[in-house]
Amino acid sequence: MTKTRKLEFRPNDFVVYPAHGVGKIVSVEEQEVAGFSLELFVISFEKDKMTLRVPTHKATEVGMRSLSTPDVVNRAMTTLKGKAKVKRAMWSRRAQEYEQKINSGDLIAIAEVVRDLHRTDDQREQSYSERQLYEAALERLTREVAAVSGSDETAAQKQVDDVLVSRAAA
Repeated sequence: MTKTRKLEFRPNDFVVYPAHGVGKIVSVEEQEVAGFSLELFVISFEKDKMTLRVPTHKATEVGMRSLSTPDVVNRAMTTLKGKAKVKRAMWSRRAQEYEQKINSGDLIAIAEVVRDLHRTDDQREQSYSERQLYEAALERLTREVAAVSGSDETAAQKQVDDVLVSRAAA
């Protein structure tokens, strides 16, 4: 590996790692693994109190990406306003699909999960597994919305809630 290669991500950049959501690159470090020198991104996930090391040459391959653009965030909010699309498949199959969408790291797909699993007070109670998936998707969505808009998670949560409530009222 040559040192002249331009890195797509830099320290202090916020990135989205598909399986964990929004994290911040703390540094780029060299580490020797099995006799090979590897260049690694050190990513901190503050909320989960977790640090992840990703080889720089594998970053895009594993799906790591920059934060969504404000345009993508707007499309995600528009997706939230849509009508829930709940397939008639068995719950285990739907749950698998929701899990895949959440772990894809794709903001629009995550918004679809939030939209499809959102319940208003007058709808039936969610099962435990539905609630877990909904909360995971909602957390990923609000964290990225907060990071993109530069606001805190509380403001982003309110923004998402407002969209969901306005949909229910329509």
